[in-house]
Amino acid sequence: MATFDEWLHAYDVVYHALPAASGLACPNCGHRTLRLVFTAPPGAGHGYASFWCDTCLEGIALSRTPIPGGADVRSTDEPVEERNRGIPDYRLAT
Repeated sequence: MATFDEWLHAYDVVYHALPAASGLACPNCGHRTLRLVFTAPPGAGHGYASFWCDTCLEGIALSRTPIPGGADVRSTDEPVEERNRGIPDYRLAT
């Protein structure tokens, strides 16, 4: 399993590439299937980040992180089932 620091580095690369895809390989399995979704109150400039690999289902979750323009943002006003749609139950790196 990749370390939290390796995931944090990958997050930084993907974050700064938004809204374009970074094409970065997963720090854990090497596949290029990283996903980043933010959840925040409407109009907030910061929120929660879910960052994972769709292949190995590992990743990290961050809170109170700035949300860049063009990012995939889910509203905290939506029902849990709606805002979590498409976000798998992935293992968190420690």
